Amino acid sequence: MELIEHLMLGFSVALSLENLAYCLLGCILGTLIGVLPGVGPVPTIAMLLPITYVLPPVAGLIMLAGIYYGAAYGGSTTAILVALPGETSAVVTVLDGHQMARNGRAGAALAIAALGSFFAGCVATLVIAGFAPPLAEVAFKFGPAEYFSLMVLGLIGAVVLASGSLPKAICMILLGLLLGMVGTDVNSGVARYDFGIPELQDGIDFAAVAMGVFGFAEIMSNLELKDQRVDLTSKVGSLYPNKQEFKEAWPACVRGTALGCCLGILPGGGAVLSSFASYTLEKKLSKTPERFGKGHPAGLAGPESANNAGSQASFIPLLTLGIPGNAVTALMIGAMTIHNIQPGPQVMTSHPDLFWGLIVSMWIGNLMLVVLNLPLVGLWVKLLNVPYRILFPAILVFCTIGVYTLNYNVFDIWMTAAFGLLGYIWAKLKCEGAPLLLGLVLGPMMEENFRRALLLARGDYTTFVTRPLSMSLLIAAAILVVLVALPSIKKKREEAFVDEG
Repeated sequence: MELIEHLMLGFSVALSLENLAYCLLGCILGTLIGVLPGVGPVPTIAMLLPITYVLPPVAGLIMLAGIYYGAAYGGSTTAILVALPGETSAVVTVLDGHQMARNGRAGAALAIAALGSFFAGCVATLVIAGFAPPLAEVAFKFGPAEYFSLMVLGLIGAVVLASGSLPKAICMILLGLLLGMVGTDVNSGVARYDFGIPELQDGIDFAAVAMGVFGFAEIMSNLELKDQRVDLTSKVGSLYPNKQEFKEAWPACVRGTALGCCLGILPGGGAVLSSFASYTLEKKLSKTPERFGKGHPAGLAGPESANNAGSQASFIPLLTLGIPGNAVTALMIGAMTIHNIQPGPQVMTSHPDLFWGLIVSMWIGNLMLVVLNLPLVGLWVKLLNVPYRILFPAILVFCTIGVYTLNYNVFDIWMTAAFGLLGYIWAKLKCEGAPLLLGLVLGPMMEENFRRALLLARGDYTTFVTRPLSMSLLIAAAILVVLVALPSIKKKREEAFVDEG
């Protein structure tokens, strides 16, 4: 009964005209950036972060969430029609989705992808609604020591699941933690690492780092690539899958949804890992594995469902524990802090309208995306004809205006440009920006909980291992480190990310 009451509250919030409008706007923007190669959800949300400052908290977060899972839908459209995955997690969709299009079944492929994503989104929303309250109740038993240990586990998990070199990911995490220490010390009021620059006394602005590393750096990286536009291989045709296609697709859709819900909770690229894992699973379970890569409906339905379920399941650690599982949820924590909302289990009790409104808006957003993605396929594909050299000046101006309006300070623009240059260099060195962002978000929170735990324990460092829950979390973190260091697991991890690339 209590869950039903909470969901009714969520519907009353999400169905308001203002929140419906921002949900629709987020879904349209998400689909748009999913369609356009080279523009992903992370840089887009980073660019739009300052706008949430003038929006109500619920409307701002609903819009950002719509962009995130909308990009998962939009990425499949061009992956199927023109073999250009607009989003990383849509790479697997190309394998069988584009082959279906070449076989004259483009409409059926788009329908399978959209309906599979809708089913997965609905199930993932129910999972969030069902599991979030019990997890939040457990989280209320956490003290400063437990929160510190949980954040250590989250950072290590993010490093383990980050693609690329482990040492590089660790270095980026540590750099993010160090950047989080810049500014005035909370306890003593002493300025740290500000080099006499007054603007740094309040710390390094999160939006400036996010826009620089993901916005400006993405622009510089994409300008190096020549515009590649591919014509449609076939007409879209009928949007209805036949009986055989439906029969082969729906079991894969169910399995992909379950896999995405499980892997999406993990820190790191849950949606990307889910789609690759689903494709591998479907190929192994199939009686005709030789059909995969040639237009098998299961090779499309499974990864698309897993992708969307993983995208939405990543909100569980964000909403219940205040721990970002990936770069997008780290940006959403940034949006919460802009509105002075402390992420964590207390959000459910202190801001129930935000918590349940956001959850219900996910279901409404998925419904909107089905309506948007099928009838407007022709419009989205025409956007591929717009050269990137025309798009990037508009993106650059939008970024600059956004970061300036956050604090009305020119220093923030220079800071964004500096991090843009650093982000470009890091991309060349194959160092991911997401671990840096997670370190920057979690660093101040880790330091605060670490020092608070020591104050309560009167300087006794053993408090982190004498408290059972804290010790369990630290042991889990240590096991993760040991496991990933084992030669056999290290080799499998490298092979998985080579396949992903």
